[in-house]
Amino acid sequence: MALILEGRQVAAGVKARLQEKVEALRQQGIQCGLAVVRVGDDPASRVYTNALVKLAGNIGLRADVRTLPGDMAEPGLLAVLGELNRDPGIHGILPMMPLPRHLDPDKVAETICPDKDVDSLHPLNVGLVAAGKSRWAPCTPRAVMTILDHYSIKLEGKKVAIVGRSNVVGKPLFQLMLARNATVTVCHSKTPDLVSVVRAADVVVAAVGRPEMIGAAMIKPGAVVVDVGINEVGGRLVGDVEFAAVEPVARAITPVPGGVGAVSNVMVMEAVLRHFAG
Repeated sequence: MALILEGRQVAAGVKARLQEKVEALRQQGIQCGLAVVRVGDDPASRVYTNALVKLAGNIGLRADVRTLPGDMAEPGLLAVLGELNRDPGIHGILPMMPLPRHLDPDKVAETICPDKDVDSLHPLNVGLVAAGKSRWAPCTPRAVMTILDHYSIKLEGKKVAIVGRSNVVGKPLFQLMLARNATVTVCHSKTPDLVSVVRAADVVVAAVGRPEMIGAAMIKPGAVVVDVGINEVGGRLVGDVEFAAVEPVARAITPVPGGVGAVSNVMVMEAVLRHFAG
């Protein structure tokens, strides 16, 4: 049976460390803050925002939620971001994605102060990650790496297959794993013979957003499987990996829920505190 890579256990350890850091800053008279900007009332964004606010409170961070109307004009949104950039009590800004169709996500990313950009959306931060000059990649790729580190899963010399090439998961995760001396293949909808490519990998990361797409036939016996996907099917949450079928084949596997997602939220809080020593 595979080792279950429990994200909640990893998150608890990071959370405890951040609580100590926040308390030390509080004793110096420093109150750190996260601003979450949500445009419209997307249910998934609302749930995620509420979870972040609760976690921030548990850690001791200030949480400033800006809920804007779905028809908010772009200049108005950019003005709100500019205000948060100038607020000395805000140390991290996170716009909820996706934005309504009439808003340009690139302009939003470019407006956020790079030092307050917790999910590495600003082009400067994207470039630094791509150049291997910053570990502050988006929160989900950092969550993947944190889980692997917690369970002492080494990447050097390993073949890695990342299924999914999004700007917030697949592409930055490629850079982080390449920096650990892994041989990384990023797979996508145009990858020929996807099954063979994935089955050759020692580590498989599923981040494509298709429920239970990765089955046992795609996994090499003894591989490590990291499931980034969160999909609702029939009222239950499932990942991009068919867990019940893959778990007996893999050496280690993350569950859904309770895996990568549990750690991603804590990575947001870590990014808010990144410019403070300790």
